[in-house]
Amino acid sequence: MASGERPFSQACENNKGPILAVLQQHCQAAGTLLEIGAGTGQHAAWLSAQLPHLIWQPTDVAANLPGIRLWLQDACSRALEPLVLDVAGDWPEERFDYLYTANTFHIMSADQVVRCIDAGCGHLSEGGRFLIYGPFNVDGRFTSESNASFDQWLREIDPQRGIRDQAWIEAQFARHGLGLVADHALPANNKVLVFG
Repeated sequence: MASGERPFSQACENNKGPILAVLQQHCQAAGTLLEIGAGTGQHAAWLSAQLPHLIWQPTDVAANLPGIRLWLQDACSRALEPLVLDVAGDWPEERFDYLYTANTFHIMSADQVVRCIDAGCGHLSEGGRFLIYGPFNVDGRFTSESNASFDQWLREIDPQRGIRDQAWIEAQFARHGLGLVADHALPANNKVLVFG
């Protein structure tokens, strides 16, 4: 990618509409939203414009922030300046009404996922919602051949990566007294799991 060129993910472009529909359903009240792992910044720029009642705070590891900033230059974007967030490190001090993350849990190690859930739940306002987009296994099984191939590809890059089982995710939230509020099936064998 050339300097000054915006990073681009076709998957982000494809899934932003279905994700918006879920966010509109579960993030109706005005409030603050922390996006964990904003990636290219495409979601932060576009979704923040579609949800003007939310104060959208994108975060990611330091290396991704320059690309995110390029997307946030869009006139339509309402997202705040992105912050550095390592899920295993320091988090912002404030609490948020909504936490949202897309396509991160299969990139993180299982330990990082646990740390993300633990810290995230600790930064969630009373009655808040934690929304997670991505592929998930159900009852220990892949939901499609494409997800099985994707999981194999992930583990070849890093054995710590991989598609997480939904029941395991639910168990991590249960430790914080949060349950599954909604389970939305989305295109391309993905879901949004909503906890609160």
